[in-house]
Amino acid sequence: MANPIVQLPLSEGAKRAAALRSAHAPEDDGPKSSMKEVTIPPAEPKGEKEVGQWSPSSWQFKPMKQSVTYPNQLAVENSLKKLESLPPLVTPHEIMKLRAELKEVALGNKFLLQGGDCAELFDYCSAEPIDGKIKVLLQMSLVLVWGARIPVVRIARMAGQFAKPRSSLTEVVDGREIPSFRGDNINGYLPHEREPDPGRLVSSYFHSAATLNYLRSQLSSGFADLHHPFSWTLSHVQSDHIRLEYQSIVNSITDALSFMHTIGADTSPSINTADFYTSHEGLLLEYEQSLTRLLPDPTTGVPKYYNTSAHFLWIGDRTRQLDGAHVEYFRGIENPIGIKIGPTISGPDLVQLLDIVNPTKAIGKVTLITRYGASLVAQKLPEHIKAVQSSGHNPVWQCDPMHGNTFISPPPHSLKTRRFADIIAELSDCLLIHKKHGSRLGGVHLELTGENVTECVGGSERLEENELNRKYETYCDPRLNMNQALDAAFLVAAYYRGGGVGVGVADM
Repeated sequence: MANPIVQLPLSEGAKRAAALRSAHAPEDDGPKSSMKEVTIPPAEPKGEKEVGQWSPSSWQFKPMKQSVTYPNQLAVENSLKKLESLPPLVTPHEIMKLRAELKEVALGNKFLLQGGDCAELFDYCSAEPIDGKIKVLLQMSLVLVWGARIPVVRIARMAGQFAKPRSSLTEVVDGREIPSFRGDNINGYLPHEREPDPGRLVSSYFHSAATLNYLRSQLSSGFADLHHPFSWTLSHVQSDHIRLEYQSIVNSITDALSFMHTIGADTSPSINTADFYTSHEGLLLEYEQSLTRLLPDPTTGVPKYYNTSAHFLWIGDRTRQLDGAHVEYFRGIENPIGIKIGPTISGPDLVQLLDIVNPTKAIGKVTLITRYGASLVAQKLPEHIKAVQSSGHNPVWQCDPMHGNTFISPPPHSLKTRRFADIIAELSDCLLIHKKHGSRLGGVHLELTGENVTECVGGSERLEENELNRKYETYCDPRLNMNQALDAAFLVAAYYRGGGVGVGVADM
């Protein structure tokens, strides 16, 4: 006798999301209109309870940017049904532990390091690339601990950072306009894979779960044990005096670890392992809704809503509209959240945004991730600092010096890239401007990889534009390679040690 088929339930919110995501499907064979930049109109509320009150699906009654339309409503329903039945990827205890740590960052007692791929690929769910990112983030955090003399909170853009907002939702390939690649959880990179596939939502869950499982097993198995520190390879550094400067920092770190071992002071659990938290941009709200669960608060036992797809999520600069769907969703979850802040937002609008997502002004609940570009940071950041200070909010201020400094390299390669000097210039200005205005930069947010790619120019290895095609592997935005990421950590450490963050940049 055959076993009966398990019938998974489908919530009304998921059913409505599936309908929203399928209602605007194109009917011809031309370029998919769903991939054009339009604002998807909200669903019609069915009753008073759906107006004003928050629920995991109340975002559906708000206009939405960067939306995705799927060709088959039933397929979307099946994917969301499956996601709603799967167990959480992270727990409320872990989420609230990170929120407590970010409160310490906001109060100036810790420093936040966040980094990882621009957009993860499913193929990155493999031991070597995961190990590479863990290693570079651990090395960077060790350098920052040495320089700033405060603990470092580590958040990886990992185990879920699959989707990316795009400034252009179509592109021309071989003379034909097709949808842009928007991340492995939406569509594929090859031209014939560009139609959005809701089955990828479920695939993204399982790739996130496998990545998170491997990350946890590595950390519990001694991967981050400082009794066995990583080898520090500085052969890539072209400048003799920068190499000597870096070597002196490495020597100081290894000497300190050796001294602690000698006197028996290296028995703390923090010497044997390290906390890592996961994060991604909360772009696909149908996915985030499906993994939002009503669970007991680990301290009070009171049921609250947690997004269990990651410890930390952020709203992008393109989706932070005050009346938009993303802001509506983010205002109701207990997770610590980030908001990307670019040069187009005014001080009053920034304060209003904070009031919406954090009405109780909980310290460290929100991380403001500024991304202006090196040429605009001095013009825009002071206004934003003053507005937030006068509002009574106390967020974590974090600098993303990557996204505002992108350009296209000259022909014949014409590749999207970034200058290391521009990245450090924006970071340096952020540090100095915060200090000048009685504020504090609490962290840095970098797109990086543990591999030796050639996607950003400059750094201590002096990578030039004509070398970009040597190992240009990104499917979206250019990332710092392992050497350039360590360069950034060394320069920030030098700032906190009194040397100024710009020391040596002229030689990079």
